Amino acid sequence: MNAPPHPSKAAPAEPIATLFQDAGVDGYVHVRDVDSGAEVSYRADAPVILASVRKIAIALEYARQAAAGVLDRGGRHTVSVAEKEGGGIGTDGCLDDVVLAARDLAYFMMAMSDNAATDKLLSLVGADHVRATLARLGRTGFPVGSGQELYGGEWDELGIDPDADIDTQLEHVTDDQIRALSVLDPQRAQSSTPREVTGLLTAIWRDEAGSGEACAEVRELMSHQLSTHRLLAAFEDGIEVAAKNGFMWNLRNEAGVVTYPDGRRYAVAVFARTHSLATRQPKADAVIGNAARTAIEFLRR
Repeated sequence: MNAPPHPSKAAPAEPIATLFQDAGVDGYVHVRDVDSGAEVSYRADAPVILASVRKIAIALEYARQAAAGVLDRGGRHTVSVAEKEGGGIGTDGCLDDVVLAARDLAYFMMAMSDNAATDKLLSLVGADHVRATLARLGRTGFPVGSGQELYGGEWDELGIDPDADIDTQLEHVTDDQIRALSVLDPQRAQSSTPREVTGLLTAIWRDEAGSGEACAEVRELMSHQLSTHRLLAAFEDGIEVAAKNGFMWNLRNEAGVVTYPDGRRYAVAVFARTHSLATRQPKADAVIGNAARTAIEFLRR
């Protein structure tokens, strides 16, 4: 599952550990120079829950099939009301059926992390094809499946009726019950590692994960993420950031590639587990970008 060894430098473990401690989170980091292979690791081989970072693999398979002419980018597909998961993001927030081209499903998935669009696109490309592509690339830790398949069991574990008012039922759920969910435990749920994630990103940025056309489309899709408060927030104008974030209960993740004006490129994967279950935790969000920048600055020195 891990990438072949690359030239590395001793990780700046102490400053990165301090950043996470000050933010009140447990953190995991891997940063890799896309071209030289030099890397910075901080708990990079520990299993982590990817949450929506997993969507990078679906985007790759979509782009591979589109470039090969197997899937029509402009073909129209309906996301029905019955297929929506709620949450108000993208098609999930629409009250009626939505018809989108395949390329727009991919855009909604990567730009907004639209779960209904993700499930529809996954049904088009086929989960088995996603797994086969990941296997060929040696990245078998990525979870592959619909949202219901991967995360649907959490309501059963919490004793919640998904057809009733979920918010009202959650008022009676304790924090300890949520922390004990299997979907948050990398030992019980499908998990990957920060190193595996940067390995896949490196292959995409080096045109090794598919044709040049396919890899370029994934890079373009990742450049349109609307979320700006984690990885992107740590880098000034002129530094390009293409990324995919993830969020679930007390998990905050982001993975992507940061490209400097001199052309040097860095694949980044940062995973944070917060002690609090509060939805808004600006320190936890900010530390993702700060940890990535600290690691990149170390490599650039």
